[in-house]
Amino acid sequence: MLKVYLSGEVHSDWRESIIDQIKADNLPIRILKPITDHEVSDQVGEKILGPEESGFWKDHKSAKINGIRTRLLIDQADVVVVKFGEKYRQWNAAFDVGYATAKGKSIVVIHPQEFTHALKEVDAVASAVTHSEINVVEILKYIVQ
Repeated sequence: MLKVYLSGEVHSDWRESIIDQIKADNLPIRILKPITDHEVSDQVGEKILGPEESGFWKDHKSAKINGIRTRLLIDQADVVVVKFGEKYRQWNAAFDVGYATAKGKSIVVIHPQEFTHALKEVDAVASAVTHSEINVVEILKYIVQ
């Protein structure tokens, strides 16, 4: 079973699109993904470790706990798919690419064509770069068949 971690942009349903197609094609792929609920992700530090007066320390606690989960899932993955969306800059996605690269993971990057120059270093370490979730599924299908 191929394990694929879906990293990056959390403001669209791109993960569900990939998951639905994997299921429809009955591919032997296990999907790993981050917590995409902002409220849950942003509040986990205070929920587990207690309240903070400063927004910095609140975010710091949550980032550390989320980081444990992210690193664990990337470590488990065979392939890391990272989407850079149009609306927000995904600094966490860039970090995930760096971590996955350091761990020797195969990386597939998705981003709009107009981001090519800005993400040239990210694209340079990727095994494949695409602008479409459909292409990601086709790559995964090719790998497992």
